[in-house]
Amino acid sequence: MGDTDPRITSVLIVGGGTAGWMAASALSQAFNRLPEAQRPIIRLVESEAIGTVGVGEATIPPIRQFNRSIGLDEADFMASTGATPKLGIAFEGWMGEGSRYFHGFGDHGPEVQGQPYRQHLFRLKAAGRLDSLDPWSVPAALAASGRFAHPETDPRSILSAYSYAYHFDAGLFAKRLSTLAQAAGVTRLEGRISDVEAADDRVQAVRLEDGRRLDADLFVDCSGFRGLLIEGALKAGYEDWSRWLPCDRAVALPTSASRPPDLYTTARAASAGWCWRIPLQHRVGNGYVYSSAFIDDDAALDELMAGLEAPPQADPNRLRFLTGRRRSAWKGNVVALGLASGFLEPLESTSINLIQTGIGRLLELFPDRDFDPVLIAEYNRRTELEWIGVRDFIIAHYHLAARTDGALWAHCRETPPPDSLAERLALFRARGEVDPTHYDSFREASWTSVLTGLEVWPRKVAPQVAALDLEAVERQAGNVSDLIARATASLPDRLEFLRGVQMKAEAR
Repeated sequence: MGDTDPRITSVLIVGGGTAGWMAASALSQAFNRLPEAQRPIIRLVESEAIGTVGVGEATIPPIRQFNRSIGLDEADFMASTGATPKLGIAFEGWMGEGSRYFHGFGDHGPEVQGQPYRQHLFRLKAAGRLDSLDPWSVPAALAASGRFAHPETDPRSILSAYSYAYHFDAGLFAKRLSTLAQAAGVTRLEGRISDVEAADDRVQAVRLEDGRRLDADLFVDCSGFRGLLIEGALKAGYEDWSRWLPCDRAVALPTSASRPPDLYTTARAASAGWCWRIPLQHRVGNGYVYSSAFIDDDAALDELMAGLEAPPQADPNRLRFLTGRRRSAWKGNVVALGLASGFLEPLESTSINLIQTGIGRLLELFPDRDFDPVLIAEYNRRTELEWIGVRDFIIAHYHLAARTDGALWAHCRETPPPDSLAERLALFRARGEVDPTHYDSFREASWTSVLTGLEVWPRKVAPQVAALDLEAVERQAGNVSDLIARATASLPDRLEFLRGVQMKAEAR
């Protein structure tokens, strides 16, 4: 391409890890569909001397779409990353000791007469005839029974009414992506960046410690919390959300697996935050997300250790963070992904999904060398909407929790929520409605699972449902829950599913 050609000719990804290699894999797959002469050169620079921060070992269902888009089939992915299926998250203790609710990846029953079935269930709740929506949730039933199979493709089947994600080793995922991306033409460069050349809100090049100069038209900043390009060079700014989400530290400890893997992540409320348990094939990930304003590091480690099911396999891995986001995830010729773009605690396993959606937006709005400010503004607008949606979803867990055993919980309960969340809560309390934007990571079923689990129920239901005979509604609900119970009981045990995946991987 000549100098007069406006197309992007080169992309430099700064940093590897999950974010960098997801970007490299997706961009290379997308550009390889172009004629060879029109493909930008993609390079990734990383240093083995710089450790990466694991962004989590749990995901939400769109990860399956990402894997398909880069040609990574399920058997290969699960075998290479130690993955297990994930049907949702079990929240333990958030409403007090002994309490539990489940956020499953699926709706609550079929649509009836043009109304979501949850409206029928809300009517039964108002009449005092049910306590939980779990009997009408296929993923909740599967998770409780330890059974798993791929969802049916026939929408008439009750076993089509769920989705799933994975628990997996993020470090192994990055390694597998690295192999795929390099096979697709991405060049990996080893080196540490010593300087960034920038002027007029553009980065011209980065310099490595060994003197090499790497220039590019477009830079993708995957350098982690420090945001070497987006913040260090271009000063994009950072929006602090810690007044609503005060947790600012985490400590992680892997253990061996002492029992078959659960089909869900466990998020157990603790005195100053919450503890995760993420079951992989080869180990269990454990950790504690907490606020240093309400507990010290040693006490947090002790609290985490007290809840482990097996001895630790490694020394504690500690992490410090500030919840929030870059004010501009795209500035000039730099797009930030992963931790370089911001941080939200992994309560709903969104870190990897935010990388994925950021890459998707970049491909949708991919610039030429003019870097049209209209495209940049639109990218940042969509990014802000998505991040605020996830932020509000996470805040809701804390703000509505009923724990009384720690000052953190009183602080979160008493801090007024953002207006955007307050409006959502008011709408749900009025009639069980949720109005997600196109860019929300979580849809109506997810908000319903979490809000009702936190004992937020609507005052009224849709008029069409309110007019139905209550006894008939209850009989139908019993039939639907019985159907779900029978259907899920017919599926194989999770270990049988995992053996099948392993056999497919070995046969490749």
